[in-house]
Amino acid sequence: MKLYFLRHGETSWNRKHKVQGRTDIPLNDYGRYLAKKTYEGLKDTKFDLAYTSPLIRAKETAEIVLGEREIPIIDEPLIQEMNFGVSEGICFKGDGKEPGGDEFHKFFVDTANYKVPEGGESVPELLERVGGFFDHLSKNKELENKSILISTHGAALKAILNHIRGIDSVAGFWGEGVPKNCSVTEVEVTNGTPKIISEGKIYY
Repeated sequence: MKLYFLRHGETSWNRKHKVQGRTDIPLNDYGRYLAKKTYEGLKDTKFDLAYTSPLIRAKETAEIVLGEREIPIIDEPLIQEMNFGVSEGICFKGDGKEPGGDEFHKFFVDTANYKVPEGGESVPELLERVGGFFDHLSKNKELENKSILISTHGAALKAILNHIRGIDSVAGFWGEGVPKNCSVTEVEVTNGTPKIISEGKIYY
C-alpha cells in the first residue's frame, strides 16, 4: 500500500494567522496555485482512490491535485483538523494578534502547557482519532496493493506521522514543525507495517 499524505493549500486565515480548526475556510488563490503545482508534480503518480477531510480546503486541494483522474473520493471525518473550540477565528500571531492569541500560540511553541480551549480537542484525543483511522486503513487487506491520496490538515497530519513513529509526547508533538501547505509525505505499508519513505516534499 502506498499512501500519499497531503496538507491542504493556503487559505486567507493561514495568511492572517487565524485559528482555523473545524471552521470551513476555502483555499485562497495562492492556495489553489500551490495545489496546481502539486498536481503537476504528481501528475504521473497513479492513485486508486482518495480520502479527504470533509472541510472544503482539504477537499478542494484533493480535487485539484487529482485533476482528471476518475477515482473514488471518500469524505473521512476522522482526518479533519483538530477542534480548537472557542479559540477558532482569533488571530494568534503578528500585527493583528487578538486577546487570547498568546495563550493559543503555546499550541505551537509550548505544547506541553497548551490549555485546551472550551469545546476543543486535546492532543491525546487527536492522536487517538487519527491513529484509529490509520490503523484501520493500514490493516485493510482489500487496499493492500492500492495507491491512495489522503488530503488533511497540519495538526492532523502531524498526529498521523507521530502515530506511525510511536510518538505520543505532547511536549514533542511538533518535532520539526508544522507541515507546509501542499506538502506531500509518502508512506509505504507492507503487511500492515508502515514506513515513511519521504516527508514534507513540496512541488512549488
